[in-house]
Amino acid sequence: MTNSFADFDKAKMFFIIGSNMTEAHPVAATFVKNAVNNGAKMILVDPRRTALAEFATMHLPLKVGSDIALLNGLMHVLIKEDLYDKEYVKSCTVGFEELKAAVENYPPERAEEISGIPAETIVEVARLMAANKPAMLMYTLGITEHTCGVNNVMSCANFQMLLGNVGFECGGVNPLRGQNNVQGACDMGALPNVYPGYQKVTDPDAKAKFEKAWGVELDDKLGMMMPAMFDGLGDGKVKGMYIFGENVANTEPDITHVEHCMEHAEFIVCNDIFHTETTRFADVVLPATAWSEDDGTFTNSERRVNRVRKAVEAPGDAKPNWWIFKEIAKRMGQEWESNSGQEIWDNEVSMLAPSMTGIKFSRIEGDGLQWPVPDLDHLGTPFLHKDGCFTCGLGNFKPAEWTPPAEVPDEEYPLVLSTGRRLYHYHTRTQTGRSGGLNELLGEETADISLADAKKLGIANGERVRLSSRRGSIELTAKVTPEVQEGMVWMAFHFREACANWLTNGVYDPVSQTAEYKACAVKLEKL
Repeated sequence: MTNSFADFDKAKMFFIIGSNMTEAHPVAATFVKNAVNNGAKMILVDPRRTALAEFATMHLPLKVGSDIALLNGLMHVLIKEDLYDKEYVKSCTVGFEELKAAVENYPPERAEEISGIPAETIVEVARLMAANKPAMLMYTLGITEHTCGVNNVMSCANFQMLLGNVGFECGGVNPLRGQNNVQGACDMGALPNVYPGYQKVTDPDAKAKFEKAWGVELDDKLGMMMPAMFDGLGDGKVKGMYIFGENVANTEPDITHVEHCMEHAEFIVCNDIFHTETTRFADVVLPATAWSEDDGTFTNSERRVNRVRKAVEAPGDAKPNWWIFKEIAKRMGQEWESNSGQEIWDNEVSMLAPSMTGIKFSRIEGDGLQWPVPDLDHLGTPFLHKDGCFTCGLGNFKPAEWTPPAEVPDEEYPLVLSTGRRLYHYHTRTQTGRSGGLNELLGEETADISLADAKKLGIANGERVRLSSRRGSIELTAKVTPEVQEGMVWMAFHFREACANWLTNGVYDPVSQTAEYKACAVKLEKL
């Protein structure tokens, strides 16, 4: 996030797109609801009428995968009606003429044709956004989990820069991260292209710094991403896989393909706190401590590094993750000096990552610190790019053309399936599935369908149905709801037997390699 959760309560305007905050980020959603109750306006852009729509000034139920067309249509109006922030654009950004040329092709009437949002509504929203500044834009996986996910994100940034909303309290572009500590994992370099602190592996100076610190020779080439790793297992280019805290047998798209690939691996290690569907494929399972069984840090969406403290002893043979990695390194001839989460952070992370130089365990005993924290006297950074002064110099408009999902409805598969999460379970229920109370609240998955489709197909609420895509079929219970628009099916991936990922399409954004979980073609049959 460019900004902070503390801004939510104070904000006067929200533009929320592709985010079911009420269920996926319920605490953050509470802050937004509080602000709305205190007078803030909210534009909610979501194909479904989620609970947050009850708080929205306007709800825009766009068609799945049409975000760029809608955003380009809004920017078209801002430029045509001279409503954009001309001074901000002139002094803080580059690439405006290219953006102007691109959105020229998206008059509200064309944006309506693609997105399903009426042209007059697009004009009204553009005028409302221009009249209420600054505004916070928030998004979640509804923006990123598309084959055009990176362009979706770019379009969100274009929109906010055109309005002059980046670099101010209660403004900015604010992705609510999809998993606990995914921000921290990325910050620590758990990506194929960067070292800790987002220092590029292709940068000779960064490479030399980490070679000296770690005492090894490092590769300057980009690493593989997950889709290539799984395909590599299937065709023998990759021999083994180390799976750390992830139940990939349920979370990746097209489960049949993923399990086929893992069956062909020569060696799989799983490092986890419980047995999962994925550990069935493991040659070795290394039992790890859970979050409450060791000291360390988590970093949340607003870049805040927080302390995690040991509350109970780990059971059985479970060991801290850092200890497991250190012991494996020792067998490979490496002696790593640090012996705790604090030593790793204080002696390595803050010494090697300039954006975290000022973060030490002794400084995050309370509420933590938001990076960048360049020195030990710095108090952290609540929002980035202050007053439009971008870290990289000027904000760079990156215009994007709308592209449809990789698979769209047709005669054989006439509905679009979109997936997400429900309030009472987290991911594949590795942890929440062991809670009797949560299973009582939500004990099975449903196929959420519109009233119109239910009537057309002769399906009543609570009846059993078969949902099929080109990858497979599942049987589950139908939930007929006004939340879902006609032509759409919505479900989650929490339950193994009725997991959406038996159906989802294994296609990816060409840059981020994020899977298109939000759109594939399906058919629905009454059993």
